[in-house]
Amino acid sequence: MVTSPILPWLIALLAAAIVACGEWLHHRRTARIARLAFGPGAQPSRWAAAAPAIRVIAIAAAAWGAAVLITFDPVGTDQTPAPRASKQLLIALDVSPSMLIKDAGPDTEKVSRSQWAGKVVQGVLDRLDMKQTRITLVAFYTKSMTVLQDTTDKNVIANMFDGLQLHVAFDPGSTDLASGVNSALQIARPWARRSTTLIVISDGDAKSELGQVTLPPAIADTIVIGVGDPSKATIVSGHSSKQESLSLKTLAARLSGRYHEGNRLHLPSEVLAKLAMITPSVGGDIGIRDAALIALGIGCSLTALIGPALMLLGLTRSHARQRRSFIPPSSLTPAKA
Repeated sequence: MVTSPILPWLIALLAAAIVACGEWLHHRRTARIARLAFGPGAQPSRWAAAAPAIRVIAIAAAAWGAAVLITFDPVGTDQTPAPRASKQLLIALDVSPSMLIKDAGPDTEKVSRSQWAGKVVQGVLDRLDMKQTRITLVAFYTKSMTVLQDTTDKNVIANMFDGLQLHVAFDPGSTDLASGVNSALQIARPWARRSTTLIVISDGDAKSELGQVTLPPAIADTIVIGVGDPSKATIVSGHSSKQESLSLKTLAARLSGRYHEGNRLHLPSEVLAKLAMITPSVGGDIGIRDAALIALGIGCSLTALIGPALMLLGLTRSHARQRRSFIPPSSLTPAKA
C-alpha cells in the first residue's frame, strides 16, 4: 500500500479544526448559562478551562494515529531501495517433505514446520531497513537451488514459507543439509565484509552433516533455527522425522553462530537487536507504527475521560460545597396536620 506520509497529518488537522469549531460553538452556548452552571463566579475550576484544548489535541492525536495505522504497510515494500545495498540477509531454507509436517507452534492446533518457521523469520523481516538490505533465499532438499537473489520484496520471502511444496522441484531422496549451507556460503563470498546475516532453517532431518567450513568475511551473524517437535517423531516418506536438535546445535557451532529452538518460541529481542543488518533506527527506536499506537491510545483515553472528569471535578471547590449544603425549599415546608 503506497500512501503519502502527509495524509495522516492532513486528517489530524481537519479533525482538530472540526473539533475546535464545535468547542467554540459550545463555549458560546454555555456562556449564557455560566452562572447557573458554575455559580455566582460564572467560572469553572481552573483546570476545566483547558478542557477544550485538551479535547482538540486528543481527538487530533487519535485521528493521526488511526490514519497512520490504516495506511501503514507492515512489510514496508513501498520503500525505495538504495542503488547499492550495504546489508544482506541470506536464508538457507529446508524445503524437504518433512517441513510440511504439522507439529510446530505453541498452540494446541499445530501448523506445518515451514509455516511456523515463516512466523519466526517474520520477526527479522519486520525489522529490516529495505532501503539498505537485500534478501537472498537458497532452498535445499536433495540438492540446493537459489530461488531468490538480491530481492527487496519481503512479501515474496514470506510467501515461500506459506505451505509452498517446493520439494517437487527436486529429485526425491534424503535431505542434503551440507549442500544448502555450502551453496549459501558460496553466494556470500563476493559480498562486503561483515555485511551479511545467515539464517539456516531446518528440522535437522538430514543425511549428512556439515564438515569443517571456512566462513566468508561477509558473514557477520549466523542463526540456525530448528523447527519440528524435538521429542515426538512423525512418519514421512517411509521414515520417522523429528527436530534433530543435536545436529542443528552442531551445525550452529561449526558456523560460529547461535542455535534457536524455534518450534515454540520466536527469536528473542536481544538477539534481533544485535544482528548486523538491523539498524538502530529500525530495531531500537520507536517507529511510526508504535508512535501511532501511542497517539491513538492516549487520544482515545483523554477523549473518553474528559467528560466524566468535568462532571466530577469541573466546579470550583466553593461552589461544589454550596451545592452539597443546599437544602431544597420543599424540604422546609411544614408537614400537614
